[in-house]
Amino acid sequence: MSKIRITKQFSFETGHALYGYDGKCKNVHGHSYKLSVTVIGTPITDRSNVKFGMVIDFSDLKKIVKEEIVDQFDHATVFNQTTPHIELANELKNRGHHVILVDYQPTSENMVVDFAERIIGRLPAGIKLFSLKLQETESSFAEWYASDNM
Repeated sequence: MSKIRITKQFSFETGHALYGYDGKCKNVHGHSYKLSVTVIGTPITDRSNVKFGMVIDFSDLKKIVKEEIVDQFDHATVFNQTTPHIELANELKNRGHHVILVDYQPTSENMVVDFAERIIGRLPAGIKLFSLKLQETESSFAEWYASDNM
């Protein structure tokens, strides 16, 4: 049976700041992120299975990505917990803001690696994460491919 790739796209709004960066992105700011998630697998051949012919039900993939990424990162501000930004993060948290602390610089490159790890841990047997594309602006994005990370 042929291997088939399917892709689902997501959108969410997230703020961040890059501590120590020498450009505008050192300031707290936000992006309207677009995330494309591509998985690969073999379509189900069991005719008695309600998902016959599918690699994975789009709604099942949506549930995984919403729970692991969208619901957590949408309208949150992400800070590197190992920098002095921790003080700003704690102040915002104390004022009721949704803050995510990570152990990496919250660039698109590092976020896409984090997202890949979160998604891989939730995929059903036989389904593999093929690639992610995290678009931060209309013309700027980071991509993760399983084939580059073996």
